Amino acid sequence: MTRATLGSYIELARRPYDGLIGLYRRHGPVVEVGGGPFRYTYLLGPEANQFVFANSDLFRWREAFEFLVPVDGETALIVSDGPEHKRRRRLVQPAFHGRQIASYVDTFHRNADLTISAWRPGSVINVYDELRRTIRRGTIELLFGSRLAADEVYLGQRLQVVLALLDQSPVQRAFTERLGLPSWRRSLAAKAEVDARVYEEIEYRRSHPSSAASDVLSTLIEAVDEDGSGLSDEEIRDQVISLIAAGYETTSAAMAWLVAEVVRNPGLWDDAAGLPYDVPPIAHLVSEALRLHPPAALSARYAAADFELDGQLVRAGTLVLISPYVTHRLAEIWPDPVPYDPSRWDPAAAGYRKSAPHEFLPFGGGPHRCIGATFAMTELQVILAALLRRTVLVPEPQEVRPVSYAAMRPRGGVRVRVQSVGGDS
Repeated sequence: MTRATLGSYIELARRPYDGLIGLYRRHGPVVEVGGGPFRYTYLLGPEANQFVFANSDLFRWREAFEFLVPVDGETALIVSDGPEHKRRRRLVQPAFHGRQIASYVDTFHRNADLTISAWRPGSVINVYDELRRTIRRGTIELLFGSRLAADEVYLGQRLQVVLALLDQSPVQRAFTERLGLPSWRRSLAAKAEVDARVYEEIEYRRSHPSSAASDVLSTLIEAVDEDGSGLSDEEIRDQVISLIAAGYETTSAAMAWLVAEVVRNPGLWDDAAGLPYDVPPIAHLVSEALRLHPPAALSARYAAADFELDGQLVRAGTLVLISPYVTHRLAEIWPDPVPYDPSRWDPAAAGYRKSAPHEFLPFGGGPHRCIGATFAMTELQVILAALLRRTVLVPEPQEVRPVSYAAMRPRGGVRVRVQSVGGDS
């Protein structure tokens, strides 16, 4: 097994994200990093992605995403494997069908306009914070109803305490838990409060079936397995919390990067102003931001069996990591990969090349591909179209740097000056 050199470790420490590209260039698609309980193997590049997606039976998710259990719960989709994953995904899937998502557009639009209407010309805002609340409110309302949406601030504040654990390295998180540090105790208390509110809503829906909306929560409560049994309250709670957390944590990170890139290119802002959300130029702006800044910069798997890749043996029990970030910035796939260039998505542009699923993977791939991918893409397009139609935003001087592997977001957010706000909603 090829092991990372000292130079690679130094580069990873100095530039954690771009250091991954250096790791791939130095060592190829299979390289071992770390040692002891913190040893893992990177599988990098498009061929490695394709292998992982095509051989899902070689991998497990539960062991790989154990660190998400304090946030998402024991039975969430992302920590489920095999028949249980298929069963839970099948029950949640109807809420994310194309026709259902089309019905969500008005809510996306309304929440974006509500946020924009509070902005004033000349003010400086952090669009990450502003639009994060917008996205969280819409996610909760659409998937779990107006009663939980009314408690969006309460739920968001407490979930944020738990999500803060995900910014820690695996070593830090392990010590935080084993030593029972204050941050760990606070996260447990905050999670208990979120659990209690979700259980309360489940009980309300069960006792008031006539008032139940046609949403994910109702679907989960009413779901019946082939043997006639339904989901437990714990299973329902875990799906609710994991979908809320995933639905706004990654999407709000993507939204911040999207705004940061477009405001740095005023010509793009002017050209796209007034376009509807569902036209190719808006989709191209979003896709290019997701290429450069995939929120899930890394994704993990646990090797359930020995396998060989690129002539190297990876043993069962190994934690393996793939990286959309690396693949999305390889010049052999994306010529001149660093500049933000939405035209690379235009089939009419010179040199256009359609990317394969293992080359563009902001939502992952295989059986565990993000269930909310179309939901997120539509929401990003609707919010961007609203910003382009109603505002002119200009960047404030700042160095926007990425932080957190769980959902790669801009450190400190993205500050912009509101040059103008229109009244058209």
